[in-house]
Amino acid sequence: MKLNLTRLALIVLAPLILSGCGINTIPTKEERAKAQWAEVQNQYQRRADLIPNLVETVKGYAAQERDVLVAVTQARASATQTKVDASTLTDPAAFQKYQAAQDNLSGVLGRLMVISERYPDLKSNQNFLALQSQLEGTENRISIARRDYNEAVRDYNTEIRTFPGALWAGMVHRWAKPMVTFTATSQAQTAPSVNFNTAPAAPSVSMAPVPATK
Repeated sequence: MKLNLTRLALIVLAPLILSGCGINTIPTKEERAKAQWAEVQNQYQRRADLIPNLVETVKGYAAQERDVLVAVTQARASATQTKVDASTLTDPAAFQKYQAAQDNLSGVLGRLMVISERYPDLKSNQNFLALQSQLEGTENRISIARRDYNEAVRDYNTEIRTFPGALWAGMVHRWAKPMVTFTATSQAQTAPSVNFNTAPAAPSVSMAPVPATK
């Protein structure tokens, strides 16, 4: 009878003891990192959804800017066609390919916003102003989502590389691999900014020296 009670006590207490030792820490931190990754993808998708309307609006006023409009469309296609899944987080090459595609899209979007300065009618178009505001807001949310993802990944990576997490990773969670973080780039971390009230700078004029009067 006592032996049975002892076994029952061990069965009940074992999960609590293991939990207190941190056996669940790695899976918990991994899930947090994956959740932050999902938020990054959500924000990138939100940006991709804004682009077709933005391109069409600009085209209505600046069709001659064909090169930039085509570049934006192609960059969007490349970014949305770059396939990612959970395995991407532990595959540096696949992750870098995904980041490069998204950063390239950020760059060409910046160019698109800059050329709007040349077209007063476009700058005053309400649909364009609304899209431009939504794009800036989305770029800001992308920066925040990337930052939060990086923090969650660093926390997870630290756990599987340090004691006692490294012990659990080696004995129990052998599937645990380091995840990849976003690298900071000016294109990825800075939202496109266009000041519609800023007048163009006056051109500089080089004055020839006036000969001295004798």
